[in-house]
Amino acid sequence: MGLSGSRALVMGLGVHGGGVGVARYLVGSGARVHVTDMQSPDRLGASIDALSDLPVGYTLGHHDTSDLDGIDFLVRNPGVPREAPFLLEAERRGIPIYMEMTLFLLACPSRRIVAITGTKGKTTTTTLTGEIFRRAGRDTVVAGNLRVSALGQLSRITPTTDVILELSSFQLEGLDAIRTSPRTAAVTNLMVDHLNRYPDMASYMDAKRRIFIYQGSGDVLLLNRDEAYSEAFATTAPGRVEWFNPDDALVGFGDPGSTWGGSHNLANANCAAALARSSGIAEEAIAEAIRGFAGVPYRQEVVRVHRGVRYINDTAATTPDATVAALSSVSGPIVLLLGGADKGLDFTGLVASLADPRSRVTDIVLLEGSATDRLVASVGEGLVRGRHRSFPDAVTQASQLAGGGAAVLLSPGCASFGMFVNEFDRGDQFNALVHALD
Repeated sequence: MGLSGSRALVMGLGVHGGGVGVARYLVGSGARVHVTDMQSPDRLGASIDALSDLPVGYTLGHHDTSDLDGIDFLVRNPGVPREAPFLLEAERRGIPIYMEMTLFLLACPSRRIVAITGTKGKTTTTTLTGEIFRRAGRDTVVAGNLRVSALGQLSRITPTTDVILELSSFQLEGLDAIRTSPRTAAVTNLMVDHLNRYPDMASYMDAKRRIFIYQGSGDVLLLNRDEAYSEAFATTAPGRVEWFNPDDALVGFGDPGSTWGGSHNLANANCAAALARSSGIAEEAIAEAIRGFAGVPYRQEVVRVHRGVRYINDTAATTPDATVAALSSVSGPIVLLLGGADKGLDFTGLVASLADPRSRVTDIVLLEGSATDRLVASVGEGLVRGRHRSFPDAVTQASQLAGGGAAVLLSPGCASFGMFVNEFDRGDQFNALVHALD
């Protein structure tokens, strides 16, 4: 794909680093780059600053169809829906539309690519897989949906580098343009999610299929034996299907003194271990990496123990099922910070978990958002102690409600947009507020 001298439009700069990585890569490849984003310059300040040394033009706060005039191709951010009017206009004009993963897979000098997707557990599984590969002495790069631009890592990658990628359903949409899937792929699990982006579960599953549908006969797809979707995926996989059992015992997992555990993390560890075995890594290296793994920030991360109260950051729990998993893993009484933006998800499982006589949730503090009224209607008022548009006020109330031996758990079960830039901003604010408690 010749980029030198081409005119490229990047649609969606974003705040996670992907848009910055795309713009830097394109400029470095000799393209003339313009960026358009519906967000304001203030909201995009950090990303704009990261490109201040490059000759990049901007249209911010709106899209202008004149930016489509004369461009050779458009690169869309994964956060931009396929049906966005500006994108549809580009399609109508016959402009090629790519994504970061399109460009990365075309340019990557290594074919040793392991990609991981799923509704939950992607980041933990990807990070642990990378740790196992490194422990085995492999030259390893980890990138993708965990806020590490894959294009930004290209200079580090050689033909013998193992590339471990976390890929969201949104990122996987970019593989259609080149009809390419990674040679080794895994699906951690599949739950109802992103129904604010996809019309139904079937469409969401179809996006996930992109991780394997373009594989060759010698490629590998790893599936969760306990998941209902797995058989349907296995019957349509063009490559070799392998399986992992999410509840198998693993050497090194749950060793005394470990702060990383829970049945959901055992499933993640089994997926990572199976990927490592498929790549020829010895059991000893797998066990050593699992034993030394401390988990991933924003995922049931113990931020602080203050006056006998544990403050746990699980901001990455953006679905009700993820919150249920957290509630089953945290010991002692729980003050739950819940709520946010609506993704059209079903709260039935969360309601059942909270109504269970064994539930340890004593109090719920709600964060106001488009999902919060529906949450209250589903969960009821019984455990709700407050509804807050101020995050500091919500954390303060949760702290006041928690007694010694309890946990204040930020596991919202909803998306973050509205009160926060994204779920990581939500998590960063929580950490800062917790550390400021006296």
